[in-house]
Amino acid sequence: MKQTVLSCDTLVAGGGIAGIAAALASARSGAKTLLVEKECVLGGLGTLGLVTIYLPLCDGMGHQVIYGIGEELLRLSIRRGWQDKYPAPWLEGGSPEEKAKIRFEVQYNPHLFAIDAEQLLLDAGVTILYDTRIVDVEQENGFLRQVRAYNKGGETVIRPKMAVDATGDADLFRMMEGPTAVHEAGNPLAAWYYFTGKDGLRLKMLGAADIPGQTTASLVNRRFSGLDGAENSEMVIQSHRQILNDVLQRRETDPSLEPVTIPGIMQIRMTSRLDGAYTLDEEEDHHSFEDSIGMTGDWRKNGPIFEIPFGCLHNAAKCPNLLAAGRCISVTDDMWDISRVIPTCAVTGEAAGTAAALAAALPEESLAALSADALQETLRKNGVRLHIAEIL
Repeated sequence: MKQTVLSCDTLVAGGGIAGIAAALASARSGAKTLLVEKECVLGGLGTLGLVTIYLPLCDGMGHQVIYGIGEELLRLSIRRGWQDKYPAPWLEGGSPEEKAKIRFEVQYNPHLFAIDAEQLLLDAGVTILYDTRIVDVEQENGFLRQVRAYNKGGETVIRPKMAVDATGDADLFRMMEGPTAVHEAGNPLAAWYYFTGKDGLRLKMLGAADIPGQTTASLVNRRFSGLDGAENSEMVIQSHRQILNDVLQRRETDPSLEPVTIPGIMQIRMTSRLDGAYTLDEEEDHHSFEDSIGMTGDWRKNGPIFEIPFGCLHNAAKCPNLLAAGRCISVTDDMWDISRVIPTCAVTGEAAGTAAALAAALPEESLAALSADALQETLRKNGVRLHIAEIL
């Protein structure tokens, strides 16, 4: 079988929202950046998974908390038009009072967003490898030295200086036998799909859904870990069955109803994560961290603001050249439901990609050689707000 050998400054594993942000930040920081994605579309749950709600960039009290690439991607998602939740005061220069009445969130078209995000990365100089699955790693004293991946061209060996695990499941960390933790409660079944009918094109959020203040009905009497192949296959089959049943039932009142898009990947949220240098908890609302790399609100309710310490993105003592971004950063189970969503993934992705590029340029090529001050200075130059005191 043919073998291809590639080298890069930053390898980004996973092309979801966190991976997009990480690759973009790395390339813009001057690093030779390679993004590896097992599917053929960028965006992960936010596109192929049909979870097409870009949850809030604000705290629900009129204060924007997420800037930088997190805001850039929100605006990109509705560049070709918006589907729902258009926050006019935030996008059209509304007053503070008007902003306090509506959250800074949108609903977008997944297909257009994915293509626009792809072009954004290509314009920045990112190399994208689609239809490529990472299967193994080689390490030396905790350093990730080599990654083995496969696609239709055969084996691809990738030799990065730094890497970002944006797989959503901490796959690189687990392959490295690094420090990880599992979400013990598992995930309820989701079966979102798009349909068209008498009321036009609509998103049906069937099953588990990110709807603040609402309890969604359980579709099946079980939960899924997302970490077992046979179980994952059963989850997908159950999702398809629920979609079909829902379509047939809804056709009784609207014979014109047709499903137009079903999920291309599992709609699963929390599986495995990094056990990092710091583990953020929901109780740390409005707590300031000296090494903060950005902030997030709580999509479920108004008021909370969380600074995210750099320690949530790495465990440099055990994996010196590997960072986490997105759904697999180091947080408690209570915090996981807050940090797993699109805007927070963009925040951590930008920070991880920036840190990887900066560290790759150092002689040691290690996170231990990167100062938090240097990372924060670069993030600030790129428009990121790091501390709650900067926005209140």
